[in-house]
Amino acid sequence: MDRELTLEIVRVTEVAALAAAQWMGRGCKKEADEAATNAMRAMFDTVAMNGTVVIGEGEMDEAPMLYIGEKLGCAATPEVDVAVDPLEGTNILAKGLPNALSVVAIADRGNLLHAPDMYMQKIAVGPRAAGKIHLDDPIEKTLEIVAKANNKRISDCVVMVLERPRHQEIIDGVRRAGARVRLIGDGDVGAAIYTAIPDTGIDLFVGIGGAPEGVIAAAALKCLGGEMQARLWPEDEEDVARCAAMGITDPKKILYMDDMVKGDDAIFAATGVTDGELLRGVRFVGGEMAETHSLVMRAKTSTIRYIKAVHRLTRKPHLVFNTECLRQV
Repeated sequence: MDRELTLEIVRVTEVAALAAAQWMGRGCKKEADEAATNAMRAMFDTVAMNGTVVIGEGEMDEAPMLYIGEKLGCAATPEVDVAVDPLEGTNILAKGLPNALSVVAIADRGNLLHAPDMYMQKIAVGPRAAGKIHLDDPIEKTLEIVAKANNKRISDCVVMVLERPRHQEIIDGVRRAGARVRLIGDGDVGAAIYTAIPDTGIDLFVGIGGAPEGVIAAAALKCLGGEMQARLWPEDEEDVARCAAMGITDPKKILYMDDMVKGDDAIFAATGVTDGELLRGVRFVGGEMAETHSLVMRAKTSTIRYIKAVHRLTRKPHLVFNTECLRQV
């Protein structure tokens, strides 16, 4: 992939975050997601690449744009797979809560797992614990490994878990081991990434969440030197059939990093929509100006860039700010 794509992809997440941020706290998750998707799709038309969406907003008959199989970009090369989540955390944005993001991951064509839209069991750690964990280990054993790798007491470790009834056994196990639990309502892409960023204070992410989000997070962790292991979690025969249709013959197989993101290169970008551990959210600072805070990483070079940008909104024709709808909310 061309290294110039690293900054081009940030432009894509920036405009999606700007569009979604207008809906922060308004209780309108569908409108926020639609605004982010429209803006992201428009910006992709300006990126010099030949991209194919492998993880997006759904199948062609479910989503009007950024659907699986859609072609993106305005050039013949490089040929890349694209995974997008224009607004990761629609519920938390609608409520005005922290850690909503706009994210994109890309890799050379054929290198991103075409994950079906279903649940996935996941575990994620940062670089120090990478290569030492196993998805099927008891949570108590995993905490011993992670604490030792991070040179911490177990009681100092923080485990991030989606607050769902299905995770109660994990939560109880973490507490029995003496570690601390950080429960979140949504946003497990960010949760996985936090494990590889020391400043966030998160040592481990574990639980069952969306499979598409798992692949996006794996791309980010590949750039950061962290690790994710996963297993698809079909709930019924329809899910099993969906796996088979995508060429996945053994849904119970553990998926390692190279299963989810092949090769030695990937690019990941995220822009904060609301404030969080990783990034500040969009700031509308008056005078039709706004600030964004983004992160962009590349696996091949292990380069991590934090980017603060100032935008004059009236000069971004690719952004459609539906002020009439906003007035009616």
